[in-house]
Amino acid sequence: MCRWLAYSGDEIFLEELLFKPENSLVEQSLHATEAKVATNGDGFGVGWYGQKEIPGLYREIMPAWNDCNLQHLANQIRSSHFFAHVRASTGTATSRANCHPFAYDNWMGMHNGQVGGYEHFRRPLEAHITDEHYAKRMGTTDSEALFYMLFKLGLKRDPVNAIRTMVEIVTSLQKQYHITEAFRCTMAITDGTRIYCLRYSSDRYAPSLYWRHQDGRLVVVSEPLTDDHTDWNKVPESHILIANRADVEEIVAL
Repeated sequence: MCRWLAYSGDEIFLEELLFKPENSLVEQSLHATEAKVATNGDGFGVGWYGQKEIPGLYREIMPAWNDCNLQHLANQIRSSHFFAHVRASTGTATSRANCHPFAYDNWMGMHNGQVGGYEHFRRPLEAHITDEHYAKRMGTTDSEALFYMLFKLGLKRDPVNAIRTMVEIVTSLQKQYHITEAFRCTMAITDGTRIYCLRYSSDRYAPSLYWRHQDGRLVVVSEPLTDDHTDWNKVPESHILIANRADVEEIVAL
């Protein structure tokens, strides 16, 4: 299972969340405590919004803790809205194209979890990706397929309904193909202003997801960044957290 972080609020240096906290995202890449595996060393990625509407991306196949370039960039890049992800592969190749976050126009998305039996129904699942978006797909992960599906399902008009429909399609295909493995998912999607964070599982073992709003800053993360969890709130299972910049607007049932 991967670990990820979404931030929105006052402009900060990326290092303030990637490196400085006691349980920073880079620390979680080595010692995750709420994942199936403790080490997330199959690449990483950071996406941020600066002076343009489209996000910048930096993705690399080496472990996050072992890339001095990430440290240098995080020391210098400031942003009020960014995603970061450390990857533990569930079977697909370790390549830049398979590292999160994924970006299209002003949108970014990232995912943690697994689509059980994906290899058995990959083609019918990908039929829910338009030709335009399929042409932009560079990797082979189920995560990227889910991201591009959302555009055909109405992401730009109604992100919450698009996410709900995506879950319905996956679970329906699993049933059709007699897949018994679970669909487990935490996913974050943003247009550069709003963030939509899903926590879901078709069984009782949804991946962990927390959020905290403090001093004009919103952080949504796979695991709390501090040893003291008092100020961290769990996103309920089968719910979507919706935030507008640093403010959590609502948390709605899937």
